[in-house]
Formats: sequence, structure tokens, C-alpha cells
Amino acid sequence: MPGRRPLVFGNWKMNGLGQDTRALSDRLKAFGPITRGTLGVFPPFTQLQAVAEKLRGSGIVVGAQDCHEAANGAYTGSVSAAMVADTGATAVILGHSERRHGLGESDALVNAKAKSALDAGLALLVICIGETESEYLDKQTLAVLDRQVEGSIPADIDPDRLVVAYEPVWAIGTGRTPSREEIASVHAHLRGRLAAHLKGDGRSVAIQYGGSVKGANAPVILGIADVDGALVGGASLDPVDFAKIFTAGGGSFAAPGS
Repeated sequence: MPGRRPLVFGNWKMNGLGQDTRALSDRLKAFGPITRGTLGVFPPFTQLQAVAEKLRGSGIVVGAQDCHEAANGAYTGSVSAAMVADTGATAVILGHSERRHGLGESDALVNAKAKSALDAGLALLVICIGETESEYLDKQTLAVLDRQVEGSIPADIDPDRLVVAYEPVWAIGTGRTPSREEIASVHAHLRGRLAAHLKGDGRSVAIQYGGSVKGANAPVILGIADVDGALVGGASLDPVDFAKIFTAGGGSFAAPGS
């Protein structure tokens, strides 16, 4: 696992046909080799192998947006972690709020998927946690996050294979973000919670912030203590803005061809 800062990942969600993802991959490669930090993209399943092949050797992490908890079997329409690895991808996002709250995925299911991903040899798991707006207004944020950490993350995971993405559900795609003080407080709390929960060095785990991160607000968000990077949604589909987020956190590219 590279150094904690900056770690910027783009979740392309259900966006991109072949021509789109090839063009976006080419634009990202054109920025030049990465000399500091870690950049990653998570395309839809239909484009995963093509993007992994396109970005091979670029230093850009390629991962899937989900995987099934079983290694194989009669699960029509599902994709196992081994299938993800077979495409050339090396990472996976698990427990995104759009699956937790849109599809009813539980902490236990996310945990089972994490174990399957580890067994399949995926190098990096991005496990998402976050509170809904009603939980935020009821001041239940920290209690919700504690429950999700305990229930979703295998306690014996190698901390070098884990990234935790804190995404307040009410901020995703809304243009709203918590205050700088709220983000700092939550990330500091998570640092301690992970240290207590994991058998390895939980304090070394990278913690990303996600929720309407753009080039314009990235310098403030990525300058907060204990924020090691960002999980980016819509802005990751704009290569210029995505690169701006990465460099705002201290990431850098070498000149192309250098």
C-alpha cells in the first residue's frame, strides 16, 4: 500500500460506454506518470477489463464498484471477487451508501464481501461508511460509524489492504458538505475507532472523505488533518477536475514522456 496521502479514487458509478471510458482513460494517462500519491478509478463492470488493460503500467489503480460475497455459484447477474481480479483490476469498493441504503445491504453482508475479496487476492478494499441525514440531525453520526466499522470491516484485515471512505449520505451528489470542523472531528474519531477495532495497526489505515468533492473545494477538504484523500463521484468523470482534486491533496505527475 502506498503512503496515506494523497489517495484519490474516482467512482464512475453507472456511467460510461466503451468509447467514453477509453477516452477518459487516455486523458488520465496523458497527465504523465504519477510521482506522488495514489490515483484510482472504479468503472462499471462492463468496462472494467478494458480500463484495466488501458491503464496497465500507468500506476493508476483500477477497481470494481462491488463484488458478490460468494466465490462462485448460482447467483445470476452477480460478479465474484475472483472475477474482478481476473479482469486485471486490483481493488474493490464495498458498502457504498447507494448499495447500503438503495439496495438494503447490511454491515454483515459488507463484511462477507470483504472476506471474499481478501480471499480472492484483491490488493485493496475501499469500505464505505456514513450516516443518513436523519442520523446526522439526531446527532447519531459517531454511533452509526462505530457500528458500521465494527460490523463491516473484518478485524483481522491487513491495514495495508484497507481504505475507509467516510461518506455522509446526505452530502453525496447534493453539493452539500459538512463543515471543516465536522469533517476533522469525524476523521479523528475514526482513526481511534480503527485502532481499537483492527488487530493490526489501525492508525495506519487511509481514511478518505467522500461527498460532493470537486476541484473547487478539494484544497480545503484535503488539507484537514486525518483526511488522507477523497472518494470522488461525478467530478471524476471530468479528467481536468479529477486531476485538480488529486494535485490539491499533494499528488503530482511527471511530465509526459519523462
